Amino acid sequence: MIPIVTTIPECRTAIATARKAGKTIGFVPTMGALHAGHAALIRSAQAKTDFVVVSVFVNPTQFGPNEDFHRYPRTLEADRVICEAAGAALVFAPTVPEMYPEFAVTVVDVTKLDQALEGPSRPGHFRGVCTVVLKLFNIVLPDLAVFGQKDSQQARIIRQMVRDLNVPVTVQVDPTVREADGLAMSSRNRYLSPEQRAVAPSIYKALSTTRTRALGGEIDVARLESSLAAELAAISGAKLDYARIVDAEMLESLPRLDRPAVAVVAVFLGTTRLIDNVLIP
Repeated sequence: MIPIVTTIPECRTAIATARKAGKTIGFVPTMGALHAGHAALIRSAQAKTDFVVVSVFVNPTQFGPNEDFHRYPRTLEADRVICEAAGAALVFAPTVPEMYPEFAVTVVDVTKLDQALEGPSRPGHFRGVCTVVLKLFNIVLPDLAVFGQKDSQQARIIRQMVRDLNVPVTVQVDPTVREADGLAMSSRNRYLSPEQRAVAPSIYKALSTTRTRALGGEIDVARLESSLAAELAAISGAKLDYARIVDAEMLESLPRLDRPAVAVVAVFLGTTRLIDNVLIP
């Protein structure tokens, strides 16, 4: 069974040993509760590097006061099995005090890109994400870090942070991994009741319809957003947080589709908040 290390010195020692042996380092940061989507990211990193590190850390600074930090699933031993099967070499599972020692007051803000979409709905979320990801990059010092497209805004912001702060890592964003019925794989899917799980694939269906209409020649963003919102609102038991089509790079509103865009949605099914997106070339 691959090792789990819980302290920063242990993690650095294991990685230094791998580097001394001439190995390149891949990295997949996670919050645990791993599933086939995470396994795909690990396999992707393993295909391009020699020693893949997976972090498992439920990061408190990216949760809002009324979010699910305390009930977020923690399944470390099952996660280790998935990591090993996917080709990882090491699991780094630090405690909160290990990552945030007493009087830790430095944070990382990537401005402008954090103002849209998830930003208004989850104030401070991306500050927490960027702070912990930069800390993990500084601990692991990976050559390659692999993220998923499902968290499209997060991936875009991390790419910006890496560029702006000259972090020596290649960031790779892999396509969203989906269930057979189209639902984006997520650790939070396990919160869904059977009835909610049955209707959840309609989120991706609505996004796919929007992309089809756009590729078919509809370029008026307001009309596309309106139809997308209506289709999502019609899902049984759904409460729409947002349904937007934005510039894929700047995450800004568009009047018309004259550049690469992304359709992004956040939908509540009961108390479970699901996000998804599709790229519109």
